[in-house]
Amino acid sequence: MSDELVLVTGGSGFVGVHCILVLLKAGYRVRTTVRSLKREADVRAMLRVGGVEAGDRLSFAVADLERDAGWPEAVAGCAYVQHVASPLPASVLKHEDELIVPAREGALRVLRASRDAGVKRVVQTSSFAAIGYGHKPQVEPFDETTWTDLTGHVAAYPKSKTLAERVAWEFIAREGGGLELSVVNPVAVFGSVLGPDYSASILLVQRLMDGALPGCPRMYFGAVDVRDVADLHLRAMVDPAARGERFLAVAGECMSMQDIAKLLKSRMGEAAKRVPTRLLPDWLLRVAALFDPAVKVILPELGKIKSASNEKARRVLGWTPRSNEESIIATAESLARLGLLKGSSK
Repeated sequence: MSDELVLVTGGSGFVGVHCILVLLKAGYRVRTTVRSLKREADVRAMLRVGGVEAGDRLSFAVADLERDAGWPEAVAGCAYVQHVASPLPASVLKHEDELIVPAREGALRVLRASRDAGVKRVVQTSSFAAIGYGHKPQVEPFDETTWTDLTGHVAAYPKSKTLAERVAWEFIAREGGGLELSVVNPVAVFGSVLGPDYSASILLVQRLMDGALPGCPRMYFGAVDVRDVADLHLRAMVDPAARGERFLAVAGECMSMQDIAKLLKSRMGEAAKRVPTRLLPDWLLRVAALFDPAVKVILPELGKIKSASNEKARRVLGWTPRSNEESIIATAESLARLGLLKGSSK
């Protein structure tokens, strides 16, 4: 058990709140940044759903990735920082810089403040999006040695994650002082939802369960459970072997969207009666993309299988993730439990 103080940025987010949960259970004190103190009650309520009454072991600081104010106060007295906060595309962007600038500048603000406050190590949440995009199709799994190639056309989100991680490593090399950095690169994150804040991958399961999609596009995902992502952040924070390393967070083989739909259908009974399991032909999506910018965004990913390896996290940090099946079912069960599915009530 440790009584050290850890800062988690973006504590109201899906991954952030699970990171807080894991740290509190491990005996740490936690401070978390939110953009508005109005979120404090939400975060405490989500932790309660996760089985923890945080009390005075959790405190809140107001800080925004796009502003300098608040960061020195947020990191003051912290032994470690888990930099989880990242701008996520709300819907369709007007310009890629809406994502890229806050991601890159936000990482630098957190690193600079951490260095100046004498923090031991920052764990930054990057993404598989900083590894597996812009490449020719490949059969062998991606690993941590690869970086997304930004010379071709790469969408705004992978570009923002790649540039934010690149700038973090460059900062440490050039002006990090004694600050250490470790990075976690998750694939699509599924698992137990603790409240109405969740990621795009959770939205996918919600849409399938609600019958909001006419069928399944030919899309493939690496999957990982949010509880295992949070556990990997803790391991990367304290293990000496994690210093200066990046770790892919992926549970196993890629799943197709159709695999996910069939799994929900087979395991969720009556709750999954609306789930579509038929495959949508690519041509249909190309037509739909003419009218729907959100569909246009997924066109480049149709039919692309991007496998990733978790060998390094297992070998170096002793990480043992849950199965794909367990995390997908945990997602659907938690959405149902919280009354977040069509026709369900709390």
